[in-house]
Amino acid sequence: MDRLTSMAVFVKAVDLGSFAAAAAALDLSGPMIGKHVRLLEERLGVRLINRTTRRQSLTDFGRAYYERCRLVLAEAEAADALAADQLSEPRGKLRVIMPVHFGRRCVAPILLELAQRYPALELDLSFSDPIADLAEDGCDLAIRTGILEDQAGVIARRIARQRMVVCASPFYLEMHGWPRQLEDLGSHQAIIYRRSGRVVQPWLFPRDDQAAVEVMPVSRLRLDDLAAIADAAAEGMGLAWLPYWLVREHIQTGALLVLLPKQPGFLYDAYALWLQTPHLPLKVRLAVDALAAALPRVMT
Repeated sequence: MDRLTSMAVFVKAVDLGSFAAAAAALDLSGPMIGKHVRLLEERLGVRLINRTTRRQSLTDFGRAYYERCRLVLAEAEAADALAADQLSEPRGKLRVIMPVHFGRRCVAPILLELAQRYPALELDLSFSDPIADLAEDGCDLAIRTGILEDQAGVIARRIARQRMVVCASPFYLEMHGWPRQLEDLGSHQAIIYRRSGRVVQPWLFPRDDQAAVEVMPVSRLRLDDLAAIADAAAEGMGLAWLPYWLVREHIQTGALLVLLPKQPGFLYDAYALWLQTPHLPLKVRLAVDALAAALPRVMT
């Protein structure tokens, strides 16, 4: 068996915590995963993983060998990427994970256009709101919005800024009146976004050279789907604070009206994230550049 392949299998088994998980991820049988690890151990003359019927754990040498294997595999991928760059055309599978609505409405069309331009490029797009682990999920690229947490070994590039607006239906405004300033929001019903298991976040409004104003509106409706919030607002259920790109069509048809026009909209940053590598693959670099060039136009 090829030594690099066995190293890759070993690293995947360690990353995922079990032979069974590695087998599923690599589309191999469990016994084949074990065979790759045993061949490495026989070649090295030392045990890498302590295995019992209930659990597995790295030996001290196995932990050191695992770190070296990751470096070797990264260098091998970088060497292959150099060859791909010489062809001046991205090729192979590009796996991207992105938020559901932002991904479907804004990101995916740009990547699909990129795939049309480069026939050798394969796309594997995943739409998921929970934060992804790039290494564990095997992603080349992740798209995230909002404030990022520091992650070792992960590179982030801002690719767009999405403007938030307060909006409501003409029917709601006819029944309850127009809020003219931020202080008026407290007397209105709102439809709030709350992701499962997370605390409701306040609505934010920027101020010159100061921290953003935080407003926690009154609400009896809490939804974990932004498009559903836009639909509920269009039905007259209350005010909504949403990205402009999401409600643009509602606004153009008159189903929703933008409120507080003199108040600047808060800007949420959108980022592309990828694992730090000695050589960024051409397919990833071109995808990030395409998003950074096209997304700002989609946001306006």
